[in-house]
Amino acid sequence: MAQYQDVRRPAAGIRTAEIDAGLRAHMNRVYGLMAVAMVITGLVAWVVGSDFAAATRGEPTMLLSVGLLETMYTSPVRWVIMFAPLVMVLLFSATLNRMSTAAAQAMFWLFAALMGLSISWIFAVFTGESIATTFFATAIAFASLSIYGYTTKRDLSAIGRFLLMGLIGLIVASIINIFVGSSALQFAVSVVGILIFAGLTAYDTQSIKNEYLQIRTQPGGEAIAEKMAIHGALRLYLDFINLFMFLLQFLGNRE
Repeated sequence: MAQYQDVRRPAAGIRTAEIDAGLRAHMNRVYGLMAVAMVITGLVAWVVGSDFAAATRGEPTMLLSVGLLETMYTSPVRWVIMFAPLVMVLLFSATLNRMSTAAAQAMFWLFAALMGLSISWIFAVFTGESIATTFFATAIAFASLSIYGYTTKRDLSAIGRFLLMGLIGLIVASIINIFVGSSALQFAVSVVGILIFAGLTAYDTQSIKNEYLQIRTQPGGEAIAEKMAIHGALRLYLDFINLFMFLLQFLGNRE
């Protein structure tokens, strides 16, 4: 019996090491996909936002014409630009299982570009220095929260359900305030938004980790994990972008 136990221990240790290596590779892919999406969003937002800021000052633009910028920001097209990312993320989540991995990744990049277009206005409203400062502050907070979510032994699922319910209320309040324009409501939305997406960063990281461990041993688990990595990257990307936008309301200096 003792010999049998001695034989089993190394095998179990090898299996654990394989899972740990697979988990690290999976999380690296999640963060890598998220980082590429952030670069796409940043480039689109900077180019379009810089042209918009130049047009408002009567200066020459880099890429887009003044007429196109007026259409994008002063006509009903602005509503399409504003809500297109929300529609696309809902479509992405609904059709992910039916798409190939390559198609899902391409759709993620397209979504990141649309998000950049949607938030490009910040370069015309806030100073470049405050945007950069807020971005780095968000990156530090996001990394800390994500590490906590990955390493903690505490089950965050109950907190996650509460945060998701709060997120629904936050979206409704944000849409209402687009038409109401209340500064007090905007302040409350920003405070609550920071708290919700800070918590979701930790929760989503733990959830992505646990979901991988659950499907790791299933037949075809590696193929499923590829799509899960894209979906996980989308979740963390949204946490980062929203945390950044809400922090910008407090840390950003306006032009």
